[in-house]
Amino acid sequence: MSATMVPNNLGRRAVMTAIAGLPMSGAAGKAMSAETRGSSHTLIAYFSRSGNTRVVAGLIQRALNADIFEIAPAVSYPADYVETVEQARRERDSGYEPALARKVPEMANYDTVFLGFPIWGETVPPVIRSFLSSHNLAGKSLIPFVTHGGYGLGSSLDVLARYVPQAKLLKGFSMQADQERQTMSLVKDWMRNGGIVR
Repeated sequence: MSATMVPNNLGRRAVMTAIAGLPMSGAAGKAMSAETRGSSHTLIAYFSRSGNTRVVAGLIQRALNADIFEIAPAVSYPADYVETVEQARRERDSGYEPALARKVPEMANYDTVFLGFPIWGETVPPVIRSFLSSHNLAGKSLIPFVTHGGYGLGSSLDVLARYVPQAKLLKGFSMQADQERQTMSLVKDWMRNGGIVR
């Protein structure tokens, strides 16, 4: 599976207007509910521990007026960063996929899935592997957006390709996690220059 450019079929004015009106907080936008579920053919699914990936998810959701879903393990990771790193390392090394708190209802309704996550141990967090194993993404466009601490994407794109070989993996977005203002600017530039918006 090779990454290709994101299709240029979304309204630039809508994206720019939405981003310009965003508050500086990291709120994630509309939560998936009975009212929003299935109202969009695009889903923003993300996992965020520190809030950086949540900010990007919220920006994309507002720009596209898409449904949003927070990926969470059934048992939360420790609040202590060092403990989380150690647990994630053990899970990565053993191939463990933690149970999910919940799954996306009616995944078949979505044609495009933006999948957001931080890089943990130079790859996707174990809970992202669980998400990919638990949902049928065959035939869907999968667009990753990734935050990292400076070490880049690691093996994350290979993991996505291996877990969802029948999805269309499109070119995504990655950034070193920093201040929210910089996050907003980088997401806006990516959506404009990457062909996501006209």
